[in-house]
Amino acid sequence: MVLKGINLQLSQGDALAVMGPSGSGKSTLLHILGTLDRPSTGSLSLNGTDPFQLSERGLASFRNERIGFVFQDHHLLPQCSVLENVLVPTFVNKTRTSQEYEDFAHHLLERVGLANRLNHRPAELSGGERQRVAVARALVLRPILVLADEPTGNLDRINAQAIGDLLLGLNREQNTILVVVTHSSELAKMFPLRSEMRDGYLIPV
Repeated sequence: MVLKGINLQLSQGDALAVMGPSGSGKSTLLHILGTLDRPSTGSLSLNGTDPFQLSERGLASFRNERIGFVFQDHHLLPQCSVLENVLVPTFVNKTRTSQEYEDFAHHLLERVGLANRLNHRPAELSGGERQRVAVARALVLRPILVLADEPTGNLDRINAQAIGDLLLGLNREQNTILVVVTHSSELAKMFPLRSEMRDGYLIPV
């Protein structure tokens, strides 16, 4: 059993940084919170719903609509523009009109400082810019929960600071729950809530 007795309660607006050595269970925790892995015991509830009680199709819709992901490797589509990359999660979601999605995508890209790069391809952006696109993409469906796995791992100190400021600023503005897994003590110190994974246990610090 990788995780042991995890009891985690977060409210909208909360921002938690999770640290810990490799193999301590950080990624497993993030994958369960993101419904990518099923827990062998225990339960998960997000806004009153246990996603693991849903059908596979229902779970996929839940994940798309309620959870936003930011990874260490941005996973942008190289053939798509910045705007198109941000809009990718909306292609299978019809809760709003295409124009509403596009308007919000424009707003997010302006917020992350990329309003003048809408038609650029990922190869034309810096590492920090690509990660800012990934942050905007994670928020375009207005998720309840935003999960970030080593979001500054490939960035220099200045860009890492900027991404940390951006994640926390958008967390406050959008009133999301933000959980970041990181090896960076500098990034973790920016967060109001901090915990450490030790041998499968989540310990507040």
